[in-house]
Amino acid sequence: MTRDHRKLRAFHHADTLVPDVYRLTAHMPREERFGLQAQIRRASISVVANIVEGAARPGLRDYVRFLSLSLGSARECTYLLDLAARLSQLDPADVGPLTQRYGTVQASLINLCRALEARG
Repeated sequence: MTRDHRKLRAFHHADTLVPDVYRLTAHMPREERFGLQAQIRRASISVVANIVEGAARPGLRDYVRFLSLSLGSARECTYLLDLAARLSQLDPADVGPLTQRYGTVQASLINLCRALEARG
């Protein structure tokens, strides 16, 4: 049984963050192109990609596992964005709204995982 990831609130929230993360990290120092900038971008994509991949898995257990991986990537994104701000590579005023939006993604994923596990 495959699911339509496009029906998930968590997917839509995470998907809209990817271009914003790319735009923000484009202003990072050039020497971070293969470092922190690349890691932030990969984590941002991973949030969405794991939701999509999990939705395509036939079993509920695998689905929840991929959603959990997505949650981990969302938390990684939040940390990396905060780190970049602390290292003065990104403006904290720009990072704050993104980390708040990642908080929304995380809450959506947690609620979804709980609901699916309750269905068991």
